[in-house]
Amino acid sequence: MKTSFLFPHKFKRIGWILFVPALVLAGMLLFKESLIEWKIQVFAFIDIPIMAETQYFQLVENNIADEVCSILLIISIFLITFSREKVEDEYIAKIRMESLIWACYVNYGILLLAVLFVYGIGFYWVLIFNLFTILIAFLIRFNWMKMNEQKELRHEEQA
Repeated sequence: MKTSFLFPHKFKRIGWILFVPALVLAGMLLFKESLIEWKIQVFAFIDIPIMAETQYFQLVENNIADEVCSILLIISIFLITFSREKVEDEYIAKIRMESLIWACYVNYGILLLAVLFVYGIGFYWVLIFNLFTILIAFLIRFNWMKMNEQKELRHEEQA
């Protein structure tokens, strides 16, 4: 994998610093959305309220807490997953590529299962979570494989 598309290693730390508050905010919004109300006027290409007329290309009042949370989560996980390692060699590139392919399988496997077995508003929630599953699955698999490699190297050094 050509590493010129990766961020410098220092961006990984920035990603983790952003990820922690984003995760706390996501938990707060997930379990008690009314706790955080950041209502402002925003420009909307389309707004489809539940009990009102659809609006196009207008300013609408919106609680932007979920948008801020989503943006922070996407940027933070993206920085964590696509920053170089301290040592970026061929083996890390191989693990990175395999983890990305594996994450795509997991992401679309979840989506296929949801299409078959989840209906109504639950499907909407699956779609929202599916925005993050590819990055999270990659992050988990990539770090798992690195950790296993480090264990094997320590075990070989002791033998």
